[in-house]
Amino acid sequence: MAANQNNVNKADINIDASLTAAMPLDVMGLFFFAYRDFVGDADALLERQGFGRAHHRVLYFVNLRPGMPVADLLDILKITKQSLARVLRQLIDNGYIEQKTGHNDRRQRLLHATEKGKQFFAVLSETQASRIDAAIASLPPDSGRIVRRFMVGMVEPGDRAVLDRLNLTEGL
Repeated sequence: MAANQNNVNKADINIDASLTAAMPLDVMGLFFFAYRDFVGDADALLERQGFGRAHHRVLYFVNLRPGMPVADLLDILKITKQSLARVLRQLIDNGYIEQKTGHNDRRQRLLHATEKGKQFFAVLSETQASRIDAAIASLPPDSGRIVRRFMVGMVEPGDRAVLDRLNLTEGL
């Protein structure tokens, strides 16, 4: 007699092995562990400053594109103005980011990393970059380009133009 589906604990359902082979569950699990380890060291450094991952993302993009307008950062991060304002305020108040008015449009707010912000970003990026470099170095030649193409493929098609503007797809 079949169990009443309304009383079945979802955790007790066995997934058919033929379905599992068709699903990228192993890749999803690997993404989990890779992401956990990728952000782990940076998270610890950020926490010591009273910061979180949103602060790291802002530091990353401001260091990548000095003079980036706040509007562009909002578009990239896809967070609310209030969330970004809170994070920016903390980074500005702690001397990591400075805000300048636009040359042509005085209403525009352009973001620049201070020397302190550049140094902190370098420290945050060091372990992450070395983890990526080591993983790619363990692969056959030209694998780095393939990995980058895979990552671009994971990005929503509507955001690929942003990747191009940030020069993240160069050489692909």
